[in-house]
Amino acid sequence: MLSGSLALLSGAVHSLSDTIAVAMSYVAWRISQKPGDTKRTFGYKRAEILSAFTNSAILLAVLSILLFEAVRRIQAPETIDSTLMIVVAAIGFVANLVSVLLLEKDSKHSLNIKASYLHLINDTLSSVGVVIGGILIKAFGVTWVDSIITILISLWILRETWRVMKKTVAILMQSAASLDYAAISKDIEGLDLVRNVHHVRTWMSNENTIYFEAHVEMENVRLSEASEICEKIEHILKERYGVSHVILQAEADVCKDKTLLTN
Repeated sequence: MLSGSLALLSGAVHSLSDTIAVAMSYVAWRISQKPGDTKRTFGYKRAEILSAFTNSAILLAVLSILLFEAVRRIQAPETIDSTLMIVVAAIGFVANLVSVLLLEKDSKHSLNIKASYLHLINDTLSSVGVVIGGILIKAFGVTWVDSIITILISLWILRETWRVMKKTVAILMQSAASLDYAAISKDIEGLDLVRNVHHVRTWMSNENTIYFEAHVEMENVRLSEASEICEKIEHILKERYGVSHVILQAEADVCKDKTLLTN
């Protein structure tokens, strides 16, 4: 606020939201490690998804406000202390870069950490942009550069944040997992004594845990044979398709509807 730079102010706001985001990610991660119990038989893995959704929603709101303010500033430029802007942004860049490097590896395996990681990348890029903007303002007096930099950075991070938001919403809404269902059907129906597989349902508790359930129509076999077939199917699903939990209902021409996927 002292410098008058919107880009620098956006960095300050993002840093505050980052602190909250990282704290939320850590708490959610700790909760997700708890085993299932009689109250939550599927466990607490979705705590991380809820955290990622909340972090993304907060960041989307902040970016929307900054974009609005950046457009307003283009129409009505304000005085900016470029020296203070450059110094503070340079300090912020170093701090944010260290944080980004610390989270980079784990961000590839967790939407929860990915959300915090995006917060920090946003801040790092913001700091670079602010430094460049400060230099341009100091050299040429073009204060509108501050708003342009804010808009460009916000639009880039908006796209990345929206991707995380869509993934978290899909998981929370129990959307089907991204699997090759035609190939799965072919593999299962290729087993001896299996007539067809139908009424398949899949969902995810987090981005790494896939649940699969289906009806498997078999020939008139003994219970022990049906169990062996189910074990083979479970092995195929886990080894070839990365399914974590399998629930199969063996039957002999019980269902009239033999549709592969069911509503």
